[in-house]
Amino acid sequence: MPTLNLTLKDPARLDVDVLVVGVARRPGATPTAPGAVALLDPEALPTAFASELTARAAALGVSGDADSVTRVPSGGAVQAPVVALVGVGELAEGGLPTAETLRRAAGAATRQLTGVATLGLALPATDVGQVAALAEGALLGAYAFERYRTLPEARRPATGVELVSPRARDASAKAAVARAVVVADAVHGVRDLVNTSPLDLFPAAFADAAKAAAKGTKVRVTVLDEKALAAGGYGGLVAVGQGSTRPPRLVKLVWSPSKPTRSVAVVGKGITFDSGGLSIKPAKGMEAMKSDMAGAAAVLHTVLAAAALELPVKVTGWLCLAENMPSGTAQRPSDVITQRGGKTVEVLNTDAEGRLVLADGLVAACEEKPDVVLDVATLTGAQLVALGSRVSAVMGTDDVRGEVVRAAEAAGEQFWPMPLPAELRASLKSQVADLANIGDRMGGMLVAGLFLKEFVGSTPWAHLDIAGPAFNEGAAHGYTPVGGTGVAVRTLLALLEG
Repeated sequence: MPTLNLTLKDPARLDVDVLVVGVARRPGATPTAPGAVALLDPEALPTAFASELTARAAALGVSGDADSVTRVPSGGAVQAPVVALVGVGELAEGGLPTAETLRRAAGAATRQLTGVATLGLALPATDVGQVAALAEGALLGAYAFERYRTLPEARRPATGVELVSPRARDASAKAAVARAVVVADAVHGVRDLVNTSPLDLFPAAFADAAKAAAKGTKVRVTVLDEKALAAGGYGGLVAVGQGSTRPPRLVKLVWSPSKPTRSVAVVGKGITFDSGGLSIKPAKGMEAMKSDMAGAAAVLHTVLAAAALELPVKVTGWLCLAENMPSGTAQRPSDVITQRGGKTVEVLNTDAEGRLVLADGLVAACEEKPDVVLDVATLTGAQLVALGSRVSAVMGTDDVRGEVVRAAEAAGEQFWPMPLPAELRASLKSQVADLANIGDRMGGMLVAGLFLKEFVGSTPWAHLDIAGPAFNEGAAHGYTPVGGTGVAVRTLLALLEG
């Protein structure tokens, strides 16, 4: 991750490899017409040079479209040898870009402007909110995963970013940048875990990674192995993990300030690889299943970030880790298991395993009587069908669900509130157990939420289904790379801060 500094310098005098300025498309303007695009900050460049760039925008291929980045030689008009124009999309005359628009623009710039050492950002940063958004976006966009290969220099992100702002000396702006560093580090940590091969990231290895990440912090870590899980009645984790030669783990992480204002528990699904078990997935359905632990990764780094930010809230994270594999020891369709707390579940489909490990974690979390419990999971393909690959779902207690949505809006992530219709609960009835692990296929995302609801009792609760947004199988965009995205961390932190 690059270092990011605030500066009061004139952008034209910044000693950087590339100077980044923002451009917007004027509403209704013909793309090839003069003045079709406008600089977000006309004072970011010398007047004559700015006029020349906007007048020749069409010839230069500058559209102003969001996510577009066009490099042009400065010709000595500014100290940087290259100027990059990053688009923010359509913007009315005199209109101001939103925080998320700035976040994405800064991320698009640092993601695409690789092969250089330093970048200067001359985008609107006149208030602390804009500074925070630009810093966060710039750091999130400058991500590279190099565990298994070394990227050529031409694809490496910049190592230094200078962010121009008249607030550069303000303590509040400096604090916003410091927070952005913590947030981006947490998101990058999630991305790294999600992108790691399941050969290397199995339950015990994940637990070890959690301990290593917490070392030197004030986060306490406890790990239950397969024997402790069996003795403690964690039937879901034991059952899901019994088909693998690499047994399950439950990791508990605690950040507890001296005088916490509230207590929040966050439970994460951590299926390090999901073959579907005996209800095996088709080959195509397994290709991205190393990402089925994205919820647990988000929980781990949320707790660590809460500690780094010294939030006045007690945060307890529960990582429910197992590998779902088919073998002679795997659980079978029609097995009946006993979850933590004593509730029995008839397993009709072994590929509906995430809810089984989460149920154990939710019961354990609620036993400690937190004020609020949240769970985060790549839980259902139905989420992807309903909301696509960029919008996550949130279900649960009405007030907590609303808090999550508001936190997501503030953080720049997309979460959509979904219902838990009581009439769908009947489809989870079992002839031999307290409930079955699957129900109606139609509304499958909601049925999964209703299953989890059975294990939280009266505790205020929300379930975040991030199945699609957790792993980007399409093209990179904004500050989002291909592969692990780190979704939910920013929302959870905004919720804890609020």
